[in-house]
Amino acid sequence: MRLPKFEYRVPRTIAEAVKIIADAGPEGQFVAGGTDLYPNMKRRQQTPRTVISVMRLPELNQVTGDGGQGLVIGGSVTLTDICEHPIIKRDYPVIASAARTISTPILRNMGTIGGNLLLDTRCNYYDQNYEWRKGINFCLKKDGDVCWVAPGSSKCWAVQSSDLVPVMVAIGAKFRLASTLGERMVDAAGFYNDDGIDYLKKRHDELLVDIHLPPTNGWRASYQKLRRRGAFDFPVLGVAAWIKLADQQSQADGTSALPVQDAKIVLGGIAPSPVEVNEAAQALIGQPLDDDQIQAAAEAAYVKARPLDNTDFVSQWRKQMARQYTIRALKELVAK
Repeated sequence: MRLPKFEYRVPRTIAEAVKIIADAGPEGQFVAGGTDLYPNMKRRQQTPRTVISVMRLPELNQVTGDGGQGLVIGGSVTLTDICEHPIIKRDYPVIASAARTISTPILRNMGTIGGNLLLDTRCNYYDQNYEWRKGINFCLKKDGDVCWVAPGSSKCWAVQSSDLVPVMVAIGAKFRLASTLGERMVDAAGFYNDDGIDYLKKRHDELLVDIHLPPTNGWRASYQKLRRRGAFDFPVLGVAAWIKLADQQSQADGTSALPVQDAKIVLGGIAPSPVEVNEAAQALIGQPLDDDQIQAAAEAAYVKARPLDNTDFVSQWRKQMARQYTIRALKELVAK
């Protein structure tokens, strides 16, 4: 498979980058590492006439701050740098560990944090070459008029398959977007739509400049990923768990004896957007993080999980695994 013809632009400032895409209109596309866009272009899922590289924009390649004041990560920082950055590993280990599960070392050298957060939704009927998709008369997400996951539905059910998205939603990250109209900040929790086609609350002409992580302030988080192989594969289920204990300063009897002040459980890889399970969080809040509460939260995650049958593994088995992977994620927090 070969790339279609396109014009390649390399701006040196954010202002120049957003001006180029504003002029290019819908036929323009930003690219960083290209690990998602270029394969999509080869399969003719996306065919931009103008591709605008953001890898040489200084602001997008910086990591500033720490866990005490909050961390800002540029959108073009590579996944390898995320895994190896000393401050991220020390203060935000969940980010480093989740990034380490993405793809392979070679692709992490190319792929970026921004690219993973903007990852195109995936589906067995969509992520095929042009001839294969033409053989089924295409699909609703690209060139067709039927969603083969749910033929009677007017909605595309392609799945959100980023490893970092559930984590960002769980820890309360914010994204800074820029365009010729100015800048805006968006909460990660409100950035993703439950629609496989219109999956981002982001205008086409907006650039993801950086990611703002909140101060750690005593909270802790973990991420567990289900996939067929131990490397390379996208998640078919991801569980991000976040908790804050009521009074860490007076800890005397161990973490399990302290009540949970706040919590979030977020599922990824099962729907067009990350799924926050409020019932699982409520099962934890006000109680010590012990086996009974962990089991109750896991049961709530199992009930809420409705994996779509358009990725690897049987959907009902993936639903069962939502319970087990929630238990794993929460028990990892007990051990910390």
